[in-house]
Amino acid sequence: MNRYMALTSNADDQPLFVDTSAPLHTLLDTAGYRIRAVTQLLENLAMRGDIPSDSVVLQDFAQLCCIPLRDGCDVLDVIARRLDAEPA
Repeated sequence: MNRYMALTSNADDQPLFVDTSAPLHTLLDTAGYRIRAVTQLLENLAMRGDIPSDSVVLQDFAQLCCIPLRDGCDVLDVIARRLDAEPA
């Protein structure tokens, strides 16, 4: 595994990378932070009444949620690879 792994949701002009050799607890905190942020946003939205919106707004909202979720999943993948590589 390369030391720096590009995030899947990167913009083409300014890519972000994960340091795959960072401490596991740091990687876990990083992934958890992104996943919890989206979870909180979706929970708050679910508690509201009827929210009128058009398809463009829904598409933008979905993209807003997908970026941190994908980043969190990318970091969880790094953690899984690191744990799999450790001797039993």
